[in-house]
Amino acid sequence: MNDISLRLAAPASRVGIATLMLAAVPAWAQPAATQPAPERVVLAPHRAVYDLVLDNAKPSGNIETAKGRIAFEFTGDACEGYALSFRQVTQLGTEAGPRLIDARTTSFEAGDGASYRFKTESSAGGAKPDMVDGTAQKSGSGYEVKLSQPKAETHRDGSDALFPNAQMKAVIQAARAGKHTLSVRLYDGANSGKEVYDTLSVIGKRIEAKPSEQPLQRPEFEKMARWPVTISYFKVGSGETTPSYTIAFELYENGVTGAVKLDYGSFALRGTLTRLDLLPQEPCAK
Repeated sequence: MNDISLRLAAPASRVGIATLMLAAVPAWAQPAATQPAPERVVLAPHRAVYDLVLDNAKPSGNIETAKGRIAFEFTGDACEGYALSFRQVTQLGTEAGPRLIDARTTSFEAGDGASYRFKTESSAGGAKPDMVDGTAQKSGSGYEVKLSQPKAETHRDGSDALFPNAQMKAVIQAARAGKHTLSVRLYDGANSGKEVYDTLSVIGKRIEAKPSEQPLQRPEFEKMARWPVTISYFKVGSGETTPSYTIAFELYENGVTGAVKLDYGSFALRGTLTRLDLLPQEPCAK
């Protein structure tokens, strides 16, 4: 798989995951007892579809055209955890001809944020798919990863990192608190299943204007808080000061996102929410 394919496949699931914030606060992420506990984030299980086009506001190098789609389904509850089924298909028009990239992810993160299982499959141009399949478990101050694909192996990291849902829950809590930046380390099983990222979230002021995307123009979202969020991903240990990629979106406090932008460095894609189905939500005591 070429460099563009890898960069498309690596963050693909994070766009969907960026809409999924845990409702339960993990014990290791809770504030000190002397501070008031933040209001719990309550999620809306949902299905969403985003249509992708090339962002002409950014120079795109040898990428002449681009179109695609992101579709995902998010289900579960704060007690047991949340499951994600995600797919991104992108067709690029390059100087060398068209190239189709297909990235799929399924994952499950426990309600307490302590365990995470994931499976990703990505292919480009009809080549044999690259697969990563594994689990990650909090262990002491760090975490342990057990992979079955691309090969069976176990590795441990003594540094703390959040799994995807817990990372994004922290972003919502920061936005509610009026904070404008948040830095956390993230493990999400991307690429080989061994990489970990330092992330920087920049959070803007609450958006008061009506949403431009039709699926969000409904009573449930009229008075719901939402913020512009940009998350930059830096590969730990790379020594690079430029992010590997950046994702921007409008984040609602129930976990739904709109106005997505994926910046891969050499080019960027814009995603418009074209379908949103809110799914039944089971009550949870946590």
